[in-house]
Amino acid sequence: MAGIAPGDLVGAPLQMSTSLVPTFPPLDPSALEGVEPGMCVPCKGTKLLCGKERCPLVVRYAAAQQTSLLLEGLELQGSSPTAVFVGRMGYPKVFLGPLVAAQSGDTSLLDTPERWIGRSIDEIVAFRSQLVRGMHRVDALDVEGGGALVQRVRELALARRSADVEVAFHKRPVGRLVFDDEVQPTGPTAPLRGLEVGTLRIDRRVERAHLDTDLGAAPALVGLYRSGLELSALQRMFSVGAFGDGRRRRFVPTRWSITAVDSTVGEHLRERVKQLPAIDQWRIHEIVALDNRWQVVLMPSSWRYELVEAWYPNTAWNPLGREVEIISDHEFYEGRTTYASIGGCYYAARLAVCEHLLSQGRQAGAFILRETHPGYLMPVGVWNVREHVRAALRTQPKTFDRLEGVMEHLGSRLDIPLARWTRTSALLADARYQRRLDDFL
Repeated sequence: MAGIAPGDLVGAPLQMSTSLVPTFPPLDPSALEGVEPGMCVPCKGTKLLCGKERCPLVVRYAAAQQTSLLLEGLELQGSSPTAVFVGRMGYPKVFLGPLVAAQSGDTSLLDTPERWIGRSIDEIVAFRSQLVRGMHRVDALDVEGGGALVQRVRELALARRSADVEVAFHKRPVGRLVFDDEVQPTGPTAPLRGLEVGTLRIDRRVERAHLDTDLGAAPALVGLYRSGLELSALQRMFSVGAFGDGRRRRFVPTRWSITAVDSTVGEHLRERVKQLPAIDQWRIHEIVALDNRWQVVLMPSSWRYELVEAWYPNTAWNPLGREVEIISDHEFYEGRTTYASIGGCYYAARLAVCEHLLSQGRQAGAFILRETHPGYLMPVGVWNVREHVRAALRTQPKTFDRLEGVMEHLGSRLDIPLARWTRTSALLADARYQRRLDDFL
C-alpha cells in the first residue's frame, strides 16, 4: 500500500465525490449566540458547555461535504481494515458496526493513523470517506448477548489483517463526513441488516488475552502494547470489550476507548520513566505539519508534563474569534487526579513523550507548545497529536545548557510572543521564575 493515492481504493459499485477537502458553508454568527469567547477551545464540541443541544460547529463540519455514494441495491462486498466503530449517543444503548471499503485487498491504511504522518488533510479525508459504516443497536453492558451479528463485529475487531466482508443494509448508505477532535473522520452510514466475514487471522497474543477472563484490561493492554501491537489496534479491540474480567467487559464508545488506551499505557510508561536518571541538558524537538507548529521541550528535571494549545482565529475550534485562544493542562511528579480539560490530546501527547524518554533511558520534565494556524481546517482525530509528537521526538534536538537559550530559540520559532505562553504555561512559568538550589551553585 506504499504510495497509495487518495482514490486508489475506490472501486465499483461506489462513486465518491471528487472534492476531497470540504468547503465549509459560512458560519452564521447567530448560531453561536450565548457562546462566550474562547469557550469552544476547551469544549471541542463534546462537553456542550454553551448549553446548546448540538454543537453548531460540529453541525457545520457534518454539513461541509455530502459524500456522494451510489450503491447497487442494499448490499456491499468489499474489504474491512478490521475497523469497527462504537457510538456514544444514548449510552448504554449505542450503535456498533464495521467500517467497510468497496474494494477487496489490503485496506489497512484507511484505519491505521500511525501510517498517516506526511499525509495532507485532503488524503486523510479521502481515506475516511471510502469507509462505509454499518450501524446496529447494542447494549454496551452486555457484550455476549448481541447475537451472531455482534459476535462477527467483535471477531473482526480482533483480526490482524484486512478481511473480506459482505454487508447488507436496511437502506442505502448516505450521509456526510463527520469530524471529531478525538476520532478519525467517519463516512456514510446505514442501518446494518446482515454481516458475513471471510477468513480471519487473529494474533495469538491477542487471542490469549481475549480468552483470559481473569486478566484485567489494563495488564492486557500494557502487555500487548509491549509486545509490539499498534495503539490503534488496541483501541479498536478495547472498544468491543475484548479484554478484562469476563463479568465486567463492556462495549466502549470509540472516542472513549482511544483516550482510555492512551491513558492506561501512558501511565504505565510514566511510572517506568520515573525510575530513570534525568537528562542534563535542555532539548527542543520540533515539527510543522497540517499547519500545526509543535515545540516539544524536555527539561533537566524530575518528571513533570504539560500540553499547551494555541488556536488562531479561523481554525477548527476558534472560527469566529478575534484573537488567539490558549488552553493548557499539566501534572507534576505525582500525576493528576482529574481529567484533563484539553481532553484526549493530553494523554496522547504524554504517551509519546514517555515512549521517547524510555527509549533514551532518561527521565525529564516536558512541556509541549502547539501553535495551530488557520490551515488546520477541521479536526481529524487525536492521532494527529500522538503521531506528530512522536514524529517530532524522532528529529535531532536542539540542545541548550540554560533556559535563556531555550527561550530565545522558542521565540524565533513561534509567532505568539513568549510572554503569552508564559502566562498560560504552568511549567514554563515555574522554570523561569522558581529559584532552585542549582541557581546558587
